[in-house]
Amino acid sequence: MQATQTFMALGHPGRLSVFRMLMRLAPQGGRPTEIAEALAMKQNTLSHYLAELESCGLIKSERQGRSLFYSADLTRTAGLIAYLVNDCCRGRADMVCPNDDERTLHDVTKPPYTVLFICSGNSARSIFAEALLNQLGEGKFRAFSAGTRPGSKLNDYAIDLLNRNGLDTSTLRAKHISEFQTADAPQMDFIFTVCDAAAAEECAPWPGQPMTAHWGLPDPAKASGTDAEKGLAFAKAFADLHRRIVAFSALPVDQLDRIALQRRLDTIGLNRS
Repeated sequence: MQATQTFMALGHPGRLSVFRMLMRLAPQGGRPTEIAEALAMKQNTLSHYLAELESCGLIKSERQGRSLFYSADLTRTAGLIAYLVNDCCRGRADMVCPNDDERTLHDVTKPPYTVLFICSGNSARSIFAEALLNQLGEGKFRAFSAGTRPGSKLNDYAIDLLNRNGLDTSTLRAKHISEFQTADAPQMDFIFTVCDAAAAEECAPWPGQPMTAHWGLPDPAKASGTDAEKGLAFAKAFADLHRRIVAFSALPVDQLDRIALQRRLDTIGLNRS
């Protein structure tokens, strides 16, 4: 591989920020407008960065209908890591990857597994996920949710939908992510971002090396139109998360090694209606 060209592309802070965001969204991708908004970057500047990253093979583009999606090229990225390990580190993976990726989650913890769903506002999507997993997990999981934006409030449409589906809303409240970054906060086994804005934000490493995945969904709170049309947007987000939570709850997390489990988590995040 052309390592020099790749390192030059990543050597610029702007291009590196774009690549890091796409890696946080992996294996999904994002539209240029969404990437520019998340990174507070001018569209023409982003276009230059995307072109340079794509020219060296670190990212790829795919047209879906009228939209162009960019995503990290995971094969090329793996090649870059392999080059660093095999060439620069003489094949000594233990020098840069001291953790045993073959261990299962069961080696580290045991049920109930703690799960945190992160969104920008913690008003609907992450609240849906918290309520769903606490019910459908049947004691196997202990779910929480939080937002990256301060001052969030629960969305009335979301709470009404949860109540109509028989889920307990009595303990639900909007929470900021800082509540889960204190020394006495529960240590997470799984962390999922359910909106692209939250996935794009910088976040300090979580203790305990939790499994992470991006399960991004459109924000139903941004839906316009009549009350019925807005309600439909919330119902769709709820249904998509319900399918994902059902699939996640069924995973034999204590039997899969971390690599296999990560692939299953990523696949769940790709499945939308």
